[in-house]
Amino acid sequence: MLSRLGSAAVSLVAAMYFATAVAAEIPVFDHVIVVIMENHGYAQIVGSADAPYINSLAASGANFTDYHATTHPSQPNYIALFSGDTQGVTNDSCPKNFTGVANLGSQLIGAGLSFIGYSEDLPQTGYTGCSSGNYARKHNPWVDFDTVPSADNQPFAMFPSDYSTLPTLAFVIPNLCNDMHNCSVAIGDTWLQTKMDGYVQWARTHNSLFILTWDEDEGSQANLIPTVFAGAHITPGNYAENADHYRTLATLEAMYGLSALGHAVGVTPITDIWSDVIFANGFDSGVAPQ
Repeated sequence: MLSRLGSAAVSLVAAMYFATAVAAEIPVFDHVIVVIMENHGYAQIVGSADAPYINSLAASGANFTDYHATTHPSQPNYIALFSGDTQGVTNDSCPKNFTGVANLGSQLIGAGLSFIGYSEDLPQTGYTGCSSGNYARKHNPWVDFDTVPSADNQPFAMFPSDYSTLPTLAFVIPNLCNDMHNCSVAIGDTWLQTKMDGYVQWARTHNSLFILTWDEDEGSQANLIPTVFAGAHITPGNYAENADHYRTLATLEAMYGLSALGHAVGVTPITDIWSDVIFANGFDSGVAPQ
């Protein structure tokens, strides 16, 4: 059959086969929460006495030791993780508006799944202003895309206590103090334990996932940032493989059978951290961490 196809068709078939095989090696989680913290490099967090909760997550989850942010400053990193490209943004100026541009949120909605972005101190659902108190739009990428409904841009105060009612995938953005931007590592660590640990513990027994990452480092560590995956089906350990925001996006897209966007195209999703799952191809592909 393949001999009767042109080279372009053969390439398409190969790409579809690869995508299907990769997706079969990633659990399909009922819920995923992604939390983004601010402006700290790996060495400032992992092993720090000021971050006992984060380090407990790193010890019990998949801790990536070679995970790099995309660029500087903050805003383009958020946009890259959410849409597969910085969309030409090189600064933190506000507002940014992207018309008709696909992103992780619009992909999920288009596939009949659900997305919500929860931002701490966002004054009201659908708010498009650049700042309010300790809220900053530059850390809230979904508000920039008209392909994400305004109703999916919600205050963190609306984050449900009944985790089973969460959307398929949600981003959580702490305010400028609790994300470590303006306040200490210890304050951010305490916020994560107070606000997120209930979900983390629930996720471990409810087929759900928690991802904790940073936008960028503080400028001295080649953009090496802490990133931890915790929850169900995780093989705990340190993973020395190279990873970045585009690889995380590629993993989330493959998880839900979505096409890779932008710089996530051709990026190998993360498949070696998963355990306790019999995948569609009939075997557990988990690889022991390094």
